[in-house]
Amino acid sequence: MTDRDKKKIILFYDDLEIKSQVIGKLNGNEFNLIDVSDFEQLVAQKSNADLVILDHKIQGIENLKNQDNSKTVPFLFIAKNENDINKDQLLKEGEDFVTLPLNEDELVSKANALLRRADILKQFGTKQPSNNDFLKEANKVLLVEDDLLLIKLFEYNLAKAGFEVKTANNGIEGLQAARDFQPDIIVSDIMMPEMDGFEFRKNLLNDNQLKSIPFVFLTAKGDEQDILEGYELEIEDYIIKTSGPRIVIAKVSAILKSLDKERKKMVSEINQAADSLRAKVVPESNPVFEGFEIKFWHQPYKGIPGGDFIDFINLDEDNLAVVLGDVMGKKWGAWYFAFAYAGYVRSAIRVALQTTGELTPSKLLQKVNESIYQDAKVSEVFATLSIITVNKKTKIAKYAGAGDLPIIYKNSQNGAVENRQSEGLLLGFSFDGGYEDVTIDLNSGDLVFLITDGISESRNPQGEQFGTEKLNKVISEINAGEDPLQKLQNEFTNFTGGNFEDDISLITIKMN
Repeated sequence: MTDRDKKKIILFYDDLEIKSQVIGKLNGNEFNLIDVSDFEQLVAQKSNADLVILDHKIQGIENLKNQDNSKTVPFLFIAKNENDINKDQLLKEGEDFVTLPLNEDELVSKANALLRRADILKQFGTKQPSNNDFLKEANKVLLVEDDLLLIKLFEYNLAKAGFEVKTANNGIEGLQAARDFQPDIIVSDIMMPEMDGFEFRKNLLNDNQLKSIPFVFLTAKGDEQDILEGYELEIEDYIIKTSGPRIVIAKVSAILKSLDKERKKMVSEINQAADSLRAKVVPESNPVFEGFEIKFWHQPYKGIPGGDFIDFINLDEDNLAVVLGDVMGKKWGAWYFAFAYAGYVRSAIRVALQTTGELTPSKLLQKVNESIYQDAKVSEVFATLSIITVNKKTKIAKYAGAGDLPIIYKNSQNGAVENRQSEGLLLGFSFDGGYEDVTIDLNSGDLVFLITDGISESRNPQGEQFGTEKLNKVISEINAGEDPLQKLQNEFTNFTGGNFEDDISLITIKMN
């Protein structure tokens, strides 16, 4: 690797002994470490850097960080100890920190994690889309209006134009309808009984699930004060009621078309970034492991790289680790963090094997949890993780989970279907996750299933969830000669009509 290909790290630290330690730990084949001695040199060098490591007491960092050519350059601070810093303030100015005395594994791990993030941000840019930035057909309109004649008029014309319309007579009904209907846009009157349009809008803004839905006010008059108050509540537009249905339809269509263009652009950028980084959060094929048939199905939500990740890791010639994770959140950041989490899992498992030789899921999971807990940014994002190890000699499966859904075990001898729950905490929630192993002695024909909540929580057109009960029933009806993955995939797709509400991930393990 030439110097040109190496990651460029700027080091700005006064203490020569500490500086020497950092250089000794990082300077090598992967990194090109550049030592600067004053703030002016830092300013001159930082625009071409991949990472900056510096003393947390340096002044002027926040202004430097906010310059356009530095927004994607991560800053890693060195602090004397955790009591010596204001953690919240530090993370406004940078991405992470390490404390003295320096721990080599922690320093290298955090440097690599920040460099991976920087690669992604350079592809995406620094603008993060809102929660409704999904690629989907935007055609659901919630109309909130107390004038029954007007609501019938607008409802008829919107439906005729191809929109699916839900109506409510006041803000209280509108809130419940918004939660149940999940519209693509809300059109609301201002003057209504019980809860007026302004109060309705304020309630929507206080709800994380609803606040990003585009909102338009209907008004009987073009009063300047009303219009100004509405725009202060982050609305998209105003429509004067006397404008007529055609104007309402035209404005609603224009807003949704504009949002759809943004969604498509965002999805294109995400996929371009994923391709250019060769970032994989799911394998390209099923693993081959003697004595077992292991398959997976992964369907990202609306084709957008999402928050689920899957991995199969050969621990040694006899043991395979099956990994399934789910990062909470639906915007592009979920994919970004899924990529980071997948890297943490692989890295932590390698470290665990090298340092302790431990092959149990609980030990591996604890190593992953420690890495994430120590990363100040990633630890703020909740994720679930399931790890199952299977041994081809002993025919034993061991499972541990971090805040995940129970795995499902089907005994081929008596047909019983059981849910096996792990009590471990979500990743990064606490340094000690409290992970314990669940052991399953497998016999020929036994089945084990791992799922994320995209399976259990998806609904059919009538609004009914697939749910655990139906999932267990389908599994109980799988015959010995059937492909368990294909059976579940078909049942789930038929139930939902192929309209999935989240990332879909399913892993089946069958002992031959």
